[in-house]
Amino acid sequence: MNEYVSMSDLGANRLSTDKPLSLAILAMGGQGGGVLADWIVGLAEAEGWMAQTTSVPGVAQRTGATIYYIEMLPPKDGHAPIFSLMPTPGDVDVVMAAELMEAGRSVLRGLVTPDKTLLIASTHRSFAVAEKEKPGDGIGNAEVVVDATDFAAKRTIAFDMETMAVRNGSVISASMFGALAGSGALPFGKQAFEAMIRAGGKGIEPSLKAFNAAFDRVREKPRDPVSATPPKHFDALPETAGHPALDRLVNRIRSDFPEVAWPLLFAGVKKLTDYQDPAYADEYLGRVAALHALDRKAGGAAKDFAFTVQAAKYVAVAMAYDDVIRVADLKVRSSRFERVRKEVGAKDDQIVYMTEYMHPRMEEVCGTMPKAMGLWIESRPRLFARLDRFINKGRRVQTGTLFWFLALYTVSALRRTRRGTLRHAREVQHREAWLTAASNLLAANYDLAVEVLGNRRLVKGYSDTHARGLSKFDRVMSALPLLREREDGAAWMKRLRQAALLDEQGTALDGALKTVETL
Repeated sequence: MNEYVSMSDLGANRLSTDKPLSLAILAMGGQGGGVLADWIVGLAEAEGWMAQTTSVPGVAQRTGATIYYIEMLPPKDGHAPIFSLMPTPGDVDVVMAAELMEAGRSVLRGLVTPDKTLLIASTHRSFAVAEKEKPGDGIGNAEVVVDATDFAAKRTIAFDMETMAVRNGSVISASMFGALAGSGALPFGKQAFEAMIRAGGKGIEPSLKAFNAAFDRVREKPRDPVSATPPKHFDALPETAGHPALDRLVNRIRSDFPEVAWPLLFAGVKKLTDYQDPAYADEYLGRVAALHALDRKAGGAAKDFAFTVQAAKYVAVAMAYDDVIRVADLKVRSSRFERVRKEVGAKDDQIVYMTEYMHPRMEEVCGTMPKAMGLWIESRPRLFARLDRFINKGRRVQTGTLFWFLALYTVSALRRTRRGTLRHAREVQHREAWLTAASNLLAANYDLAVEVLGNRRLVKGYSDTHARGLSKFDRVMSALPLLREREDGAAWMKRLRQAALLDEQGTALDGALKTVETL
């Protein structure tokens, strides 16, 4: 039904046409975007303003952030203001992004404009599905986002608000609220902001700590530099590791290797001790020491022992291969249960169940068996196929239940027998063939030998993921005879590896290999 209203009927209730102050918040699930929006609206209303908030949810938790939109206006002569339900591109005063790439998306949406918009963004990353699914490095370039925001925004406040909040026992909404208060974008005093947090009644003290830390940070240093790649941190080689067996490993690193390789060797020792035991880490040092001797003989000192440094990294990666034993070990560690409880915000009296999706194949089962037994089953196709029909099924496993926890714990205990398994024998065989191929290149083409070591990056994971990685590794290595004598062989080997990491199917690698064949 249509209803006619004359203009004279609106005389006593005329709406205010003053321009409201507008804010857009882009936040993902679990970041407290709704709480932040409620704080801002409550703050405005407590100061006598009129305010309205709306939200437009994203498609999913990490494929699109929820946009919380707020408009506020002080009352004027008793006239109610006109508020919009959604942000209009080019007409937003403050944009708050709870993650760096969401700040970039706000620019793409046209919400950030150089003539009026203050951008408040956290520089931490929460990787999207499209970034994680890449076999190689699919992480978006943070420097490109910062360049875009610097161009698009009138003023930018950007630092790691997530880490600041966690350090103070709170969530990012509290530190973002503090950044907003410190920016001076709203005409309200700091005490009014703090009163709003206290009125919430939950997590008051941690929220206030995060709020004040962000408030002070905006005043002292409103911007953090970002880089295209995350910074790498290696622990310095200590004088002592606190255990005789580990001290022997530390002393061996210091005495047998050049200082340039110490950080990676120490990282490798820690990784392999955790993976297996100190004896396995000592085996790693012995293998790298043999490669270092070849490196020194080939004049590696002039190259700052690049071959030894590369070996320190990738031999450790190769020896810490992902198998069923390793996966089970990681899933039943108490540190993992504690981390998950912290991530979901579970209280002490709450029970948290984790459901793991597992899809083992008979290949993994045989690989976990003693070498002779695994080969015996694999050599009998009918038996293997019959067992595979029973094993090769997707399963949802709740590690919080006694049955499944004990099952995974039992599998993890097989690490004592790992060196005798069929999988270990095959990993050693593959590793030695790879290292031999690299070593044989040292005298003729040093740089190519270094790149061949880097090809181990292609082999990762277990089950189907491991099989695909091995296939790509073999295809990249198949170009070695064509590149051995070329001065630019190392550059081409690197291009092949990068192509292999671009997509799961290996389409880019196919094209790159065809190019190499025409050289």
